Amino acid sequence: MKKQTLSELISLIKEEGSDQIEHWHTVEETPAKTAAFPDELDARIRETLTRRGVDSLYTHQASAFEKAYGQKQSFVAVTPTASGKTLCYNLPVLQSILDDKESRALYLFPTKALAQDQMHEINAFIDELGEPIKSFTYDGDTSPSIRQAIRKAGHVVMTNPDMLHSAILPHHTKWVALFENLKYIVVDELHTYRGVFGSHVANVLRRLKRIAAYYGSDPVFISTSATIANPKELAETLTGKETALINNNGAPTGRKHFVFYNPPIVNESMNIRKGATSEVNRWASRFLKENIQTIIFARSRTRVEVILSQLQTLVRKELGMKSIQGYRGGYLPNERRAIERGLRTGEVMGVVSTNALELGIDIGQLQVCIMTGYPGSIASAWQQAGRAGRRQEESLILLVASSAPLDQYMMQHPEYLFDQNPETARIHPENLIILVDHLKCAAFELPFKEGETFDGLDIADVLEYLAEEQVLHHRVNKWYWMSDSFPAHGISLRSASQENVVIIDQTVPSQSKVIGEMDRFSAMTLLHDEAVYLHQGIQYQVEKLDWEEKKAFVEEVRVDYYTDANLAVELKVLEEDESSVFDFYEAAYGDVMVHAKATIFKKIKLGSFENIGSGPIYLPEEELHTNACWLSFPDHVLEQFGKDPLEQALTGLAQIIRHVAPVHVMCDQSDLHVVPQMKATHSEKPTIFIYDRYPGGTGLASSLYKQLPRLIKECRQLIQGCPCTSGCPSCVGLDTGMEETKWLTLRFIAELEKAAKPEVPADET
Repeated sequence: MKKQTLSELISLIKEEGSDQIEHWHTVEETPAKTAAFPDELDARIRETLTRRGVDSLYTHQASAFEKAYGQKQSFVAVTPTASGKTLCYNLPVLQSILDDKESRALYLFPTKALAQDQMHEINAFIDELGEPIKSFTYDGDTSPSIRQAIRKAGHVVMTNPDMLHSAILPHHTKWVALFENLKYIVVDELHTYRGVFGSHVANVLRRLKRIAAYYGSDPVFISTSATIANPKELAETLTGKETALINNNGAPTGRKHFVFYNPPIVNESMNIRKGATSEVNRWASRFLKENIQTIIFARSRTRVEVILSQLQTLVRKELGMKSIQGYRGGYLPNERRAIERGLRTGEVMGVVSTNALELGIDIGQLQVCIMTGYPGSIASAWQQAGRAGRRQEESLILLVASSAPLDQYMMQHPEYLFDQNPETARIHPENLIILVDHLKCAAFELPFKEGETFDGLDIADVLEYLAEEQVLHHRVNKWYWMSDSFPAHGISLRSASQENVVIIDQTVPSQSKVIGEMDRFSAMTLLHDEAVYLHQGIQYQVEKLDWEEKKAFVEEVRVDYYTDANLAVELKVLEEDESSVFDFYEAAYGDVMVHAKATIFKKIKLGSFENIGSGPIYLPEEELHTNACWLSFPDHVLEQFGKDPLEQALTGLAQIIRHVAPVHVMCDQSDLHVVPQMKATHSEKPTIFIYDRYPGGTGLASSLYKQLPRLIKECRQLIQGCPCTSGCPSCVGLDTGMEETKWLTLRFIAELEKAAKPEVPADET
């Protein structure tokens, strides 16, 4: 039987799925925009490019070479997936090494897999170039026997921020050849450095620049990023360097069809839809049986395995088991490399992946991308969509929604993805806890001179404090590290807390291993006894949380529910930094102290959100000093609504903010906490608090304070678009049994929006 083409299948989808297709968006193909090779480009590089069939550069590649090599200026390149960003940094780096054999470059990648992929890419080019240029990856898998050679002879060293922080900077005396001749630092996938992780990395780069300056070098920073709202701002905050923006993408694109597919409703009153997983498998098997290479993205490792096993069963007869593969963290490196090769050669027809394949690893040409639910940010959605149609051919992107609030919001508002500016990535390098940790590391690496700044930041008070704590010793105008301990080893780049709970997997008792860590405050609700904890998508049950020893012992499980803990929270406003007063409410931002105690946990069934069990939590109260923004309501609002209706409206609004707010600040839901209170301690007024879940804050609450009107508007739109009658998991929360929950929340939001608009004077109406 003749196989159907993708174009034929696209026509069939329009006919068969019309009732469930919420939106169909077509992006037309665009031709390439090119520029001639720059005059300064070495003839050997030109010849190698020409042999590869490249006789000109895309406009953004030419601009990048001019900025980095010609003007020695730092830049960030923001272009779509598969637009040739690698040449934006490889060309100036290779050119500088051909000019001067002592020249060095340091490449930073967020994952080891990406570093390996890029090493193979540059080494293939170097082999064709025929020059003695050495390029290596330096990570935890690098064998000790070649580490010395890399330190002395590596022209290009590829690593990750964690390795730079704990293994390279503290031992900079072994890396003299690198630091004395460091011309370029490449920061790939810039958009991944946000929140706590980005705040840490910004301080790691401050330490890196300090050591480079000590050895007499001032490197140019080359950053590349997926589309975010503030790439120039993020690059400058992260690197501390004035940065040019390059976004004149010259790469051609094929025709893309972006389809929003909403599964049919199976429970109307609760607005519960048919499971996204079964619909994904139905469509994916259809494409695969027609030999159309397809990638399926899922948000967790567990979901990847569920989809994979079902899909292999569905297409076993036509394709066999091995033509469909999974791809996620936890697979061995050689397994992942084999899958990547199989995708490039066409031996692997389908791959089910977490966001591990969202980054720029070369997996060749795919025709269809299916997303199991909205990935969580516009940047991620476009990264995943860019995995299909990478070589200028027609492609299809199918976004299959679940019943989750964010998915349903995207179904109602596709313009959010297509017309909206992407999200803003926030970091807060001056978070005091993070900053102090890295000042300790910096003092270990090199003593601080009196009057010295930390990349322009006045740190005299912090150094005095560390001396009082007997961490540093002040002698003859310098501050010296005085402890025997090695500070970098005790500091994780993934957390702001100094007292983390270590998570130990004891599924196989004889092979117990640490799989992660979590700050104590988050551990109260996510790592209590009997909690179901997700680590890279795998489900674990917490068998025991040893609070005193800061250890959580977990075992792998497969269950159809998740746990959600109740947190009794009391907030005290310590300082109000900003405020805006309206007739209906007051918005403010500042420092808060959070007193929290986990009380009980609930087991909630996946899909239907039913409560299927509960249990007590026995943990002491914790304190958290952080940042928050809040909405307070005066007495006349209480009189206008009445106590019970107002409490319902506050709870409904808090629930919807919990889902919508993370989209605006590119963070996980667990990074923010939303608390409604009928009588706030500081004002005794009804208040909704939104606070950062990390000590000292990471800038999330500050960003939300500035965009509260927009946030409230989108909360209203999500609720209005929900077809439920009185409240459901897709809008204001589970039905409370009171018919007016949904409508009370909408009425409340209407008053908020009305108050936020300035009054028009009578003579202007």
